[in-house]
Amino acid sequence: MTEDVKAQKFSTLFRWFDQNGDGRLTHDDLQNMAEMFAGLAREDDKENATAMRNAFETWWQLLLTHGDADGNGQISRQEFITVMEANVTHPQHFEAAVLAIVDALMRALAADKDGVLSLQEYVRMYDALGIPPEHSEPAFRRLDRDGDGSLSHAEFRAAITEFYLSPDPKAPGNWLLGPFA
Repeated sequence: MTEDVKAQKFSTLFRWFDQNGDGRLTHDDLQNMAEMFAGLAREDDKENATAMRNAFETWWQLLLTHGDADGNGQISRQEFITVMEANVTHPQHFEAAVLAIVDALMRALAADKDGVLSLQEYVRMYDALGIPPEHSEPAFRRLDRDGDGSLSHAEFRAAITEFYLSPDPKAPGNWLLGPFA
């Protein structure tokens, strides 16, 4: 592997956030991601949609404050990797910037109030977020640790945490955004 595991995952995350592909993250990019996530909530679920938007804003402020080395209001891929490793994934920030999105998303998606995501719900969610089913279906199978055919809030939270924090190249959470080599 040419770059360490976390840097590889953060590069994948950067490409996903950089929806226009210009090689820079801006406030607009993070707001667009926030709207994609908030769009998964029911129309009357303002609380969870707002929580996701607020968490993405927190994330942007962390990126800008700790990662914009040249002060241009944009985050390069290398700046992103550096700030993700040093600041966003730091315990002081991780809950408010990343896990707050996960928690609001799970509350919003639990439309049937069972508190779990089925394979179909998971694939539909990631499809709406721009991750194709050919990636999300195998990811779901890896993340369903107890093999019951659904992802509990705890399993999903564990997968997200693994994606962001684990240096293990074999960690199931690495597959959240597609194949991990």
